[in-house]
Amino acid sequence: MGLARWMSDFQGSLEVEHHSAAVDGHEMHYWRAGTGPDLLILHGLLGTAAAWEDMAPRLAPDSTVYAIDALGIGRSERPPGIDSGLEAQADRVAQFMAAVGIPTADILATSHGGAVALMLAAKHPARVRTLILNAPANPFSDWSDSLIRFYQSPLGRWFAHRIPYLPEPVTAVALGRMYGDEKAAQNGELKRYMDSLRIPGTVDYVLSILSRWFEDMHSLESALERVRSFPALLVWGDQDRAVSLESGRRLQRFFDHSELIPLPGTGHLPSEECPGIFAHAINTFLIRSRAEREIGPKLVRKSGPAA
Repeated sequence: MGLARWMSDFQGSLEVEHHSAAVDGHEMHYWRAGTGPDLLILHGLLGTAAAWEDMAPRLAPDSTVYAIDALGIGRSERPPGIDSGLEAQADRVAQFMAAVGIPTADILATSHGGAVALMLAAKHPARVRTLILNAPANPFSDWSDSLIRFYQSPLGRWFAHRIPYLPEPVTAVALGRMYGDEKAAQNGELKRYMDSLRIPGTVDYVLSILSRWFEDMHSLESALERVRSFPALLVWGDQDRAVSLESGRRLQRFFDHSELIPLPGTGHLPSEECPGIFAHAINTFLIRSRAEREIGPKLVRKSGPAA
């Protein structure tokens, strides 16, 4: 069930199908596009699947792309009191994959979604082929800790419920922090975030994630040894002010086979700031890792990098 619409891009037209799947007895929205091996996208704390639709034409030629809205945000159902911890979120991603018939997938995830992806790999390793992580939330970055503690306070919770109704220039300044160039925030992106936050239950969902943030980061640190064998690509804007690039270098040590790509002049949202460069890095990694599974890493290295 769902709605299909057409998008135009530099390669022609691409069908993006919108659907929902039953997960934990609730409706989880997702979109799907393209052909090829499955690629599953997990959005960030305030993000939604819609934020990734502009990337679909760049990723879908090489992959069947699925992008989900977590229960509690975007176009998914907002069950009151839902467990929003990392382990529960990872379990629901695994349930989603079972519901729509995805045995295993490459996982592309950003920010808080990156933490969910890491927990998914640790708890449900058979569901994950590779990890492509854009500045994932992780235990080694403390740059946002003071802000998180504020939103854990009564004043912070009160303020959070008023953010969706603040004047646009104020919210634009806050969103600008996510970009390498603070003036790069687009009105369309701002509206996308605010529209989701204005739906009753969304702010409560976000606050529930923040309420157990430090507990979840501790659990994630304990789980990292279980992700060591996964091929991983870490992509980080070198002007990221939300999750430190240095924490990415520490995180990289937990993988036996990984690559860290810093993106010059880019902040926390490369899918919006430099989508072409970002997509090229993702597709190059996927082509190489898929070839290695088919013919072996030694032969791939001998024949040179994927085009």
